[in-house]
Amino acid sequence: MYAISLGDDGAELRPLQPWHAEEFLAHLERGRDFINQYVPFGSKAEDTAGAREVLQRYADMRAADTGSLHGLWLDGKLVGGVLFLNFDAESRNCEVGCWLEPAATGRGLVTRAMRTLLDWAFGARGMHRVEWHAAAANEPSIAVARRLGMTREGVLRENYPHRGVRHDTEVWAVLAAEWTQARARTAHTDH
Repeated sequence: MYAISLGDDGAELRPLQPWHAEEFLAHLERGRDFINQYVPFGSKAEDTAGAREVLQRYADMRAADTGSLHGLWLDGKLVGGVLFLNFDAESRNCEVGCWLEPAATGRGLVTRAMRTLLDWAFGARGMHRVEWHAAAANEPSIAVARRLGMTREGVLRENYPHRGVRHDTEVWAVLAAEWTQARARTAHTDH
């Protein structure tokens, strides 16, 4: 369908769809503990059928224009992804997120992919506001929000119970009027 090059290192952004269930499951198995440190993304995908259900849920969201998954492939291997959540075309607000397996970290993949998503959200879809929510302890995720030129707007204290711990959630955002300047300032800060 599409494959967007994210640089010279063989990284690509592609749709992540139900027919990728086996590849998605293999990817989750390689990184499950790391991926699920702060969020339960894909935690119920314990077999191919479960992986297909996760991907189908996001395919249904894409069809309803309320969200979508986009995989990150490195040298032809699925290593993570970025997503739209709570995509609301009417209010022109949405949330974005990401996940990676450990071997793919430290390469700027999420930052590069997220720039593509934000360009599309603001340019093609006319979004006004894009949010990024991250556990306060998730320093790599917060670093991406900073690299994207987002503003930290606040902390929701102990709002998110995960693995027996109540995590604080930091809320970061960028507005359409800020994105062009943020994009120019951060174009060369992938790591």
